[in-house]
Amino acid sequence: MNFKDYIRVIPDFPQPGIRFKDITTLLKDGPAYRTAIEAMKEQVSSLQIDLIAGPEARGFVIGAPLAIALGVGFVPIRKSGKLPGDTVEAAYDLEYGKDRLAIHKDSIKPGQKVLIADDLLATGGTIATSIDLIRQLGGDVIGAAFLIELSYLSGRDKLSGLEVSSLVTY
Repeated sequence: MNFKDYIRVIPDFPQPGIRFKDITTLLKDGPAYRTAIEAMKEQVSSLQIDLIAGPEARGFVIGAPLAIALGVGFVPIRKSGKLPGDTVEAAYDLEYGKDRLAIHKDSIKPGQKVLIADDLLATGGTIATSIDLIRQLGGDVIGAAFLIELSYLSGRDKLSGLEVSSLVTY
């Protein structure tokens, strides 16, 4: 299946010059969405995964179903102030701004093998921050899986030493 056929590209969103990759057109097509998750499962099936972590919000729609498909738990990484329990936080740069991410302190046990899943690898800032948070809790980040990779932004360079897979590359 050519997943690019299910991803809408919106020019000049959220600002001029950006060509936004809109996955909602893939998500609303049940068979395509299921096939994408199954294809991502195949890409990471050789890894020993205890948990999948996904950054808010589109990491939830990729990471949670991937966790179900693999039979492992899912840990949400949220924006600052959104989690009710004790958290650790870290700041990061977005493609067009700044933000903070947080994770529950008790969500990952030391030594657990964690795969990060998200919809998009762009500059790598969100994922690098997610890796930092997981490692602060003693988790072993073993890889990252993405629906889309924007290879021209070189985000993969921030993930050296990890298994990185992408279903679609632009």
